[in-house]
Amino acid sequence: MKENPTEQEMLARMAAYCSAAERCPFDVERKLLAAELSAEATRRILSRLTEQNYLDEARFALSFAGDKLKFNSWGPIRIAHELRQKRISAEQIVNALAALGEESCNDVLRQLLQSKIKTLRGDNSRENRFKLIRFASGRGFEYDRINQCLARLLKNYEDTDDYMD
Repeated sequence: MKENPTEQEMLARMAAYCSAAERCPFDVERKLLAAELSAEATRRILSRLTEQNYLDEARFALSFAGDKLKFNSWGPIRIAHELRQKRISAEQIVNALAALGEESCNDVLRQLLQSKIKTLRGDNSRENRFKLIRFASGRGFEYDRINQCLARLLKNYEDTDDYMD
């Protein structure tokens, strides 16, 4: 039967874990608790990892937000929700979302809607518009941003007679 790892072994494991990718303190804490370390040992390891710059909540939030926007096409609402789930502070969430930039969010939304428009099979343009709004909302984009983007996109489609009916 394998014994529980020592505090030093877990510190080394968590340092390696944090070196592989950006991690948040909550994820590391869950791993430490799963290893059945005492609360005091967990606190010391988290403190050491933070001191040695393996853990940085602000850095994690920025990285997470940028990756989810770029690779998952998530909007600000979904990103903020996921960061809250990881117990990131409200201040860091605001900073991470601000760092994304309006233009980047709009570009991702435009690309998302353009690809979705091609797959729509609704009976009319009104139904298709609602489908697009629901789709983009589900990805975490704000209603006002979706409407503005759709207005520009649909105007372009109307101008080229390549509309959604």
